[in-house]
Amino acid sequence: MARPGPANSLADIEGFRIGCAEDLAALTGVTVIVPEARAVCGVDIRGGGPGTRETDALAPENLVDAVDAIVLAGGSVYGLAAADGVVAAMGAEGKGFGLVDMPGVPRSPVVPAAILYDLANGGDKAWGDAPPYPALGRAAYAKRARHVPLGNAGAGLGAKAGALKGGQGSASIVTADGFTIAALACVNCWGATTMPNARVFWAHAFEIDGEFGGVRPDTNAAFDSEDWGGAKINPQPRANTTIAVVAVDADLTPAECKRVAQMASAGLARAIRPVFAPFDGDVVFALATAAKPASQSRAFAVARFGALAADCLARAVARGVYEAVSVGGHAAWRDAR
Repeated sequence: MARPGPANSLADIEGFRIGCAEDLAALTGVTVIVPEARAVCGVDIRGGGPGTRETDALAPENLVDAVDAIVLAGGSVYGLAAADGVVAAMGAEGKGFGLVDMPGVPRSPVVPAAILYDLANGGDKAWGDAPPYPALGRAAYAKRARHVPLGNAGAGLGAKAGALKGGQGSASIVTADGFTIAALACVNCWGATTMPNARVFWAHAFEIDGEFGGVRPDTNAAFDSEDWGGAKINPQPRANTTIAVVAVDADLTPAECKRVAQMASAGLARAIRPVFAPFDGDVVFALATAAKPASQSRAFAVARFGALAADCLARAVARGVYEAVSVGGHAAWRDAR
């Protein structure tokens, strides 16, 4: 029977290091996912207002076939600069893609990024012409470890999930034949993660061992299809996003990773309602480490990994909201009654 890994997080993928850095005054932060060896990557962009960097390079027909890191950041367009800090640090270490292997020619770290909007969350954003994100990117990269902090951490620090405080969540599953699949999400969605008039997470059917509270719905309850419960009442364009990474320790190609990312996006639909709205910038990256050969036909393996990644992502979304702590006027799930 498949079970969560020891950490029940992205840290269960062998060779991954995750770093988080926060600016508590500005109520924003950055999360960096770093594979020890370059990892194959695909991406799926579903939201109507995304903010991304280097995602075009990940198309299967293009030159880049692996990445050096993934950056998830708050700060809207300012947050994309967090990848600059990570690129600079990795380049100084001689890491990255080398098109020309010559003395004096630096390598080019491939670091795709996605951002969420937390500019209006009450933090001090009076940074003038010096936003903190390059420094936060460097700090997150320097702090990378085999650990994923949950709730008010990294890019989830300033997030808001519908009417509730959002946050950073993660989950994993280990199959009976030894594959590990995991997800990390920073949840700042417009839609609700809980059912109308209830504390029950939409993702409750996928919960394992009470990992996000164990609350179950009233079996006699019914709701209006247009009752969006705890969604944000007045959405702003590009103000709402769930940015995520799923990963598997199998030998997938770029095209197969893209399909896994597409299938994993279903996990957002299982955990958030409504989702992929014009106001959201939802992005899912999929990483593959090639630590293990796929043991079945390629197509079946991809379908299997994509389905498990979707389940993990739904759980990660709920865990991010469940673990969040209230900040200012942003009430957390654990404080709502």
